[in-house]
Amino acid sequence: MSSQDPSGVGELQALLGPGAQFEGTLVFQGRIRIEGRFKGEIRSDDVLIVGDAAEIDADIDVGALIVRGGSLRGAVRARQLVEIYAPASVRGDIEAPQVFLEKGAHFEGQCRMAGGEPPSTQSEVCANVPTTSPSPVST
Repeated sequence: MSSQDPSGVGELQALLGPGAQFEGTLVFQGRIRIEGRFKGEIRSDDVLIVGDAAEIDADIDVGALIVRGGSLRGAVRARQLVEIYAPASVRGDIEAPQVFLEKGAHFEGQCRMAGGEPPSTQSEVCANVPTTSPSPVST
């Protein structure tokens, strides 16, 4: 995976399109996008992109994971980063040095930021943060 393009926006090597279903172990190089249904295990040193229509039930071990939408259930380990964008739903534990959770995305599980540099901005989040602020306490 190119260190200059960790988001995986570059050229795709494969696409599991909407309406497609696959069960088993997926091992790949480069960038792939899943828009269909997948159940099993996913392994790569590169970039996995989860699209809007995706339904994934898998343990994932990749270089980077970009969740643009859809639903993902399973343990996630990424060596570089995990990005979760609204309206995605992720249920499972995440381990990655960098984690981004956009407001409106759903994350249920535990998150461990291991290795790499600590977050330098508030946009790098590793928690299930409520979308509403608590009421101020009056004294």
